[in-house]
Amino acid sequence: METGNLGTAGSAATRDACAPSERDYQTLMAGAGYRVLEERVVVRVTGDDRASFLHGMCSNDIKNLQPGAVLYALFLTERAHLISDFYAWACDDAILIEADRKLWPATRAHLEKLIVADDVELKDLDGTAVIDVEGPAAGEAVADAVPAGVSNQVTELQPWHWAEVGGLIVGRVMRFGPLGFTILADKGKTAEITGQLAGATEVSTAALETMRIERGIARVGADATGHTIALEARLEPALSFSKGCYLGQETIERATARGGIKRRLFGLRIQGMRVPEPGAAVYDTAGKQVGSLTSAAHSPRLGVLGLSILHHSAWKPGAELEVRDSAGIVKAVVSELPFK
Repeated sequence: METGNLGTAGSAATRDACAPSERDYQTLMAGAGYRVLEERVVVRVTGDDRASFLHGMCSNDIKNLQPGAVLYALFLTERAHLISDFYAWACDDAILIEADRKLWPATRAHLEKLIVADDVELKDLDGTAVIDVEGPAAGEAVADAVPAGVSNQVTELQPWHWAEVGGLIVGRVMRFGPLGFTILADKGKTAEITGQLAGATEVSTAALETMRIERGIARVGADATGHTIALEARLEPALSFSKGCYLGQETIERATARGGIKRRLFGLRIQGMRVPEPGAAVYDTAGKQVGSLTSAAHSPRLGVLGLSILHHSAWKPGAELEVRDSAGIVKAVVSELPFK
């Protein structure tokens, strides 16, 4: 979902994209839904200095990541502004970076500029697909895709760990919540693999976006951009507060110690049925702009919801705001995250 003023035609397209079918939504809430995440890219990082280099470049503790573990982290500028987020899959001889495909070229350029004498090599794995499986029955669905004799290795996977099971790389990666699994596979075998996810059905991007917004999870590139500090977007799970020095750490530490964050991600409960355009301005009742709408969707369970990084003057849950886009003005109420 792109941010910015989309105009009338773009607005209609955005509303359609943010309105998941009842079937897809219920699948994620009560069953198992899968989607091949075409927007993700997998990069293999090798070389003797791979862990120490990435440790100094990112916000989480890569150096102590053991093979078989997965970690969520951020690449930041010196001033702690976001470049991109990623999942690191630790292997015996490499670290796999799974990142947003659109953000990766700029991220790669940033990293390569800082590789000087380090023994580090980055290789895009263009033939690798990322399959996300979500919902209460996700574990059982993935277990059905591997031989029966090893299916327990899937259901017994601990959060933020992965294993090669029956020829598949399966991770308990909780990108949208505690019930998610990710499969890394050869792109040529995705149809075969998804066909073996017994009881799971393919769901739309809109359904996954709705679930993400309900849970108040910021998407880097939409809710959090190059002007955002990680703490503003509630990305604390991607931060280590005990590791050594890394790019952007000084700003993060200073903001944490002094409580200097003036903007923070909050939810908006939007009145009516119309989903406003991402990029719409958010105003308080005195007519002061306090933020911009970064994501929005229609939840079959909770109504129209939005995310916005708000000025601290609007942080009070229950405060009334206005969302203004090219189609008009809609009322909204500030909500804590995740939405209840």
